[in-house]
Amino acid sequence: MEIAIYFEGGGDSAENKAKLRHGISAFLKPLVDLARQRRSRWSITSCGGRGQAWDAFSDALEKEPEKFNVLLVDSEEAVTASPRAHLQQRDGWNLQGAQEEQVHLMAQCMETWLVADPDALADYYGQGFNRNALPRRINLEDEPKSQIHAALESATRQTQKGSYGKVKHAGKLLTLVSPEKAKPRCHHCDRLFSVLAAKIQS
Repeated sequence: MEIAIYFEGGGDSAENKAKLRHGISAFLKPLVDLARQRRSRWSITSCGGRGQAWDAFSDALEKEPEKFNVLLVDSEEAVTASPRAHLQQRDGWNLQGAQEEQVHLMAQCMETWLVADPDALADYYGQGFNRNALPRRINLEDEPKSQIHAALESATRQTQKGSYGKVKHAGKLLTLVSPEKAKPRCHHCDRLFSVLAAKIQS
């Protein structure tokens, strides 16, 4: 079994893509370790924009069908259908050639995973961090993307590291936040771990 993940993020810079890929790899470390134990091959590609992620995933489906290719992108808005149907309806992507379990969402954005672990954010940002600015609802996927970003901005603006910036901070933060804290508050994060763990062990 070989798993290849194509995810949204990193912008146009090779350096920034590398930083975010390192962060995502660290966040998914339990799966990486499981794949290593099972001698499954594993790769993660930071594609830049969501369109580029879709293009890379589609290309992989066509040219490397023997792999378990995975698309991982922001949902951008509330999810009311399956991940595949959500992206077909929202972005107009033709996902008929993909299995449902190959399509995954960071709902409503990757930063939702960060917000799920206030302790890790507080440790990273240090003095001046305002955890009270973060949303407290249990299901963080109900929090609009704009509100997640606004909450991070408010929580971090008085810190020495300055306001949260994806390019500046996301890669490092992903190495610190706990998926075990994100999964209970982010259903689609839990689904990603469950589906991939089952696939590796199958």
